[in-house]
This record gives sequence, C-alpha cells and structure tokens, in this order.
Amino acid sequence: MSDLLPLFPLPNVVLFPNVFLPLHIFEPRYREMVAAAVESDRLIGMVLLKPGWEHDYEGRPPVYPIGCSGLITHVERLEDGRYNIVLRGMERFRILSEDHALSFRRADVEFLAEQALGPEDLASVQHHRSRLEALLAPAVANAGADPRMPAAMADQDIVNALAQYLDLEPLEKQALLERGNLRARAESLVELLEMKMMARGPRTPNLAH
Repeated sequence: MSDLLPLFPLPNVVLFPNVFLPLHIFEPRYREMVAAAVESDRLIGMVLLKPGWEHDYEGRPPVYPIGCSGLITHVERLEDGRYNIVLRGMERFRILSEDHALSFRRADVEFLAEQALGPEDLASVQHHRSRLEALLAPAVANAGADPRMPAAMADQDIVNALAQYLDLEPLEKQALLERGNLRARAESLVELLEMKMMARGPRTPNLAH
C-alpha cells in the first residue's frame, strides 16, 4: 500500500495525540478515504483548513502544514454509504508535499516526535496542570462534576484533552498543536485561558459540549 497519508481537512476541528474524536463521514470523496484507510493501516491525517477555504472547498484549499494522525478505532458503515468513525490521535506531522492522484487528498508527511523534557520541564508541567485545574474548577463544579483532574491521567493526556475539548477557536487549537513539547503547550494553554478569563470578567471558561 502507499506510504502517503490520507488527509481529512476540516475548518473547525484540530486533533491532538491520544485524544478521541468521533466523526460522521458523508462526502463521497471522504467515504472513499475511509474505505481506503480501513483496508490499509487505518490512519487518517486531520488538518485544519486555512481561512478563505469557503471559496474552494470542493477543490484543494490550503491547509496548515502541521496536523495530527488518527487511528480509526471504530467504524460503522451506514446503509447509504456514510460512515460513523472514531479516531484516536496518534502523532503530529508536517506536510512535505501533496499527491492529487485520487479523489481525496494524500500527503507525504514527516512525523514530529515530542521534544524530551528534563526535570525542570516536568516540574513546570506539574505546576501548569495545577493551574489548569484551578482555572477550570468553577466551570466543572457548575456542571456537577468533580473539579479534580484524575491523578492517574498522564500530564500529556490532560493537556491534550483540554486543548481539544475546551471551547477554543480553531486557530487557537492549531497554535497549541504546533507547540513543540508538553511544557510549551501547557504554558500556552494556561496563558490562553487566563486571557479569556480577563476578557470575560468573572465568568469561567466554557467547557466544550
């Protein structure tokens, strides 16, 4: 099979490593993409469309070069050919070039390993995890849930899940995805939430539905 990664560009979705994403696939070209992925390694590359995509959505509008691959962990093919799938985020990647031989987009990509963290970095991540918990505690409590984050959940999983699920703008999520390591992503997420809280006054950050 081809080493090219199928691309699924969307205007409002950013996938992060080790986070799950349910998707409903209805366009014919992306039905073909899912069918091809299921027959191969079950990997799809999620990428964010750049502003102005509306003028060429049926074609190949520009996308941001950094995306995240997702493994199809669940697939349901409906009678009319549509699909319900669930992706698990795997690895960040950078698009090197695109191939346009098929109806859907494919790319030659370079996978981006997370930069290693030293003891000082890990301590900083722990600090920012505590800060995130404090920032989100009022909203979580208002939703009737335990405001404490699960202690057994890894720092990386907490930060990536919040980056994906919080009610942030797509470009804000893209900027978080592009951060090169967990410390930088955690710091940026805290700064982003603090700025939003300052702009909104006493209201707490919105949790994604």
